[in-house]
Amino acid sequence: MMAGREQPIIIRRKKIIVAGGHHGGAWKVAYADFVTAMMAFFLLMWLLNATTEDQRKGLADYFNPSVPISRISGGGSAALDGSSVFADNDMIRDGTGAASKQTAPSLREDGIVKEVEEEETQDEKQSREALEALENEINQKRKALEGDELANHIQTRMTPDGLLVELIDDNEKPLFELGSARPSALLGQLLEVVAPVLATAENRMEIFGHTDALAYQSDGTYSNWELSTDRANIARRLLVAHGLPSEQISAVVGKASTEPLLPDPFAPQNRRIAVLLRSP
Repeated sequence: MMAGREQPIIIRRKKIIVAGGHHGGAWKVAYADFVTAMMAFFLLMWLLNATTEDQRKGLADYFNPSVPISRISGGGSAALDGSSVFADNDMIRDGTGAASKQTAPSLREDGIVKEVEEEETQDEKQSREALEALENEINQKRKALEGDELANHIQTRMTPDGLLVELIDDNEKPLFELGSARPSALLGQLLEVVAPVLATAENRMEIFGHTDALAYQSDGTYSNWELSTDRANIARRLLVAHGLPSEQISAVVGKASTEPLLPDPFAPQNRRIAVLLRSP
């Protein structure tokens, strides 16, 4: 009987409501764009009123990719506390060029501006030549020791402060007894070579004592600082004994291991006595 009963037919109709009038959403997007544009407009107006002409020009320079930006940004008195690329005076100060071409001074590899010969005074030139002559004389005496191990213990080099003469230590032939300020025979032999040349100079001299980074074995009251200072003072006494005028020595300094000669802080060559002949 169930199979013969007819099933009712149910029809579902979906009502589709088309948005229109004030119920739509397109106007909201347009209104949001309008409000955003108005906010940007009022922000622009505020910026125009709150900035100077130079600052506005700096803003234009920054956002214009066709205009090169100054290498120096910040810290100046021009636009945005920097420099404007349209200001010739600023460009000259920054070293980026200007309306007229100017040649920048050449630089050495170490970055120090090469001095013009005309700017060197006559006294400075004579002092430099005198130090170079002393260096050549010491090097000639050192070359005369070729074949002798003493030659390897003497080094000279010109520095911005003057001529530096260094007496270098060695494990096999040290300048001083191990851990002591008592000079060895080697130091006396080296001073016999360089002291007569140094005695002919009129420059002020500073004597430096250097050690390696090995810790000094003591109770803590005596360290490489005291050791390097004592060794420098012994070198001073020996130089004076070899004829160097004591009034020319202006400083005796112990450097400990703060200025190694070689990258290896424990290298024996870091133990040395240095004499600086200062430029006037």
